[in-house]
Amino acid sequence: MTVSYDWLEARFARLGALSEASGMLHWDLSVMMPSGGGEARAEQLASLSVLCHELLSERAVAEQLDAAEAAGGLDTWQAANLVEMRRSWRHETALDARFVEAYSKACHACEAVWREARPKADFGLVLPHLEEVVRLVREEAARKAEAFGCTPYEALLDSYEPGGSEAEIDSLFDRLAKELPGLLRDARERQARQAVPLVPEGPFPIAAQEQLGRRLMVLAGFDFAHGRLDVSLHPFSGGTPDDVRVTTRYEENDFTSSLMGVMHETGHALYERGLPARWRRQPVGESRGMGIHESQSLLMEMQACRSPEFLAFLSRFSAAAFGRSGPAWTADNFRRLYHWVQPGCIRVEADEVSYPLHVILRTRLEKAILTDDLQLRDLPGAWNDGMQAFLGLTPPDDRLGCLQDIHWYDGAWGYFPTYTLGAMIAAQLFQAALSAAPEIPGQLARGDFSSLQAWLRRTVHEKASSRFSHVLIEEASGKPLDPAVFMTHLRRRYLGADAA
Repeated sequence: MTVSYDWLEARFARLGALSEASGMLHWDLSVMMPSGGGEARAEQLASLSVLCHELLSERAVAEQLDAAEAAGGLDTWQAANLVEMRRSWRHETALDARFVEAYSKACHACEAVWREARPKADFGLVLPHLEEVVRLVREEAARKAEAFGCTPYEALLDSYEPGGSEAEIDSLFDRLAKELPGLLRDARERQARQAVPLVPEGPFPIAAQEQLGRRLMVLAGFDFAHGRLDVSLHPFSGGTPDDVRVTTRYEENDFTSSLMGVMHETGHALYERGLPARWRRQPVGESRGMGIHESQSLLMEMQACRSPEFLAFLSRFSAAAFGRSGPAWTADNFRRLYHWVQPGCIRVEADEVSYPLHVILRTRLEKAILTDDLQLRDLPGAWNDGMQAFLGLTPPDDRLGCLQDIHWYDGAWGYFPTYTLGAMIAAQLFQAALSAAPEIPGQLARGDFSSLQAWLRRTVHEKASSRFSHVLIEEASGKPLDPAVFMTHLRRRYLGADAA
C-alpha cells in the first residue's frame, strides 16, 4: 500500500462519516423534525455539503490521487477504490464551493415549498423555486459534462448510475415504450375474464400493521439491532449500513399497499446492511448506483414477495395477524389482488406492468426540460398529455400529476431511469438466483428468505462498488442486461404460464 493511497483512505473515511451525518439529518427532516426547523436544517445540510466539497477539492487530494495512480502496487479492491475516489473527485471539482452551497439551499427551499404545494395541488406555488433548481441543475450538468467528456444528461445520470449511457437507456426505454402498452392491454383483457379480487375489509389498526411489517422484515433478514421502521410522507430507506432507517406510510382501511412498501424498502435496507464492513466509509464500499439498489428493492417486492409461493404464505400470515378469515384471505385471492393490473395516476402505487411507463414519461420530460425543449410552466400539461398517451389517463389535478414525486423538487435530476433499470436487473438476477438455488420458491412458501438472501449477499451486496453495474450483472447472471428477460417475466405472470 502506498503512502498516498493510505492518505486518501483516511481522507475518504472522514468524508464518509460526514456523508453519513448528512444522511441522518435528511432522515430526521422527513420523519421527526418539526415544521419550524426547516430553515435551520437547510443551513446545516448546506454547511455539511460545503465542508465535504472543500475536503475533496483541496489541491492535496488531486496530488495524492496522481501519486497513488502512478505508484500502483494495489490489490483489486484498493485499485477499484482508487477508481471510485477519482470519479468522486471529478464530480466535486467540476463545481465550486459557492455553487455547492447555492444548490443545496435552493433544493431544500424548493422541497419545503413542494411539501406545501402538493396537498394544495398548486404547481404555481412551487414553480419559481423549481425554476431556480433547474437553472442550477443545467449549470451542474454542463460543468460535469465537460469534466467527464460526456453528454450533460449522462453527467447527471453518473451520480445515480455510474457509467450509465444515455443512448443505451433511450434504446431500452424505446423498446419498452413500444411493447408495454400492448402487454398492458392484453393483461387487462385476460383479467377481465377472471373474478375481481376481493380487498380485505378494514379497518386495520396502524399498530397491528406496523407489527406485521416488522415481523416480515425479520423473516426477510432485517436486523432491528441495526435499523428502524418509521413513518414518512414519502417512503424511503436511508441511514447508514450499521443504522438503516426504513420508512413507510399507512392507510387504516388498506394494509396491502403499505405492506409491500415495507418489503420494498427492506430490500434497499438489506443491500445497505450487506455491504462489506471492511470497506465502510470508502467509495468502493458504497452501493453500486441506484440501478442496482432499486433492483434489490424490486427483487424483494416484485420478484419474491409477489411470487405465488410467497403470496400463499402471506395470505395465511396476515390473516392470522389481523384475526381474519374468509374468501378475501385465500391464497388465490391474494395472488389476484397483488397481480391485478389497473393503470393509475400515482407511480408508487402502480402495478408492475404500468410502472415502467410512469418512469419512461418522467425520463423523457426531464430530458426535455434540461434541453429547454419544454418550458417548466408547461410541465403540467405535458405531464397530462404523456399520461393520456401511455396509460389512457388524465390526472384530475397536479397533486396526482407533476407534484406527486419529490425527486425534481429536491434536485434529483437523472435519477428516474434507475427505477426501470432496477426492474429489469431484478428480473434477471432473480432468474439467476432460481437457477443457482432451486429451493428458493419452496422456501418462500414458508416465509423463508435464507437461500435468496445468501445468494444476493454473495453475488451483489458484498461486491459493493468494486465493479460497474454491467460487470456485476453479467457475473451474477451469466449475460449482459437483457430487456427480454424482464418482458418474458411480465408475460408469464400477467398473460399466463406459457406466454413468452
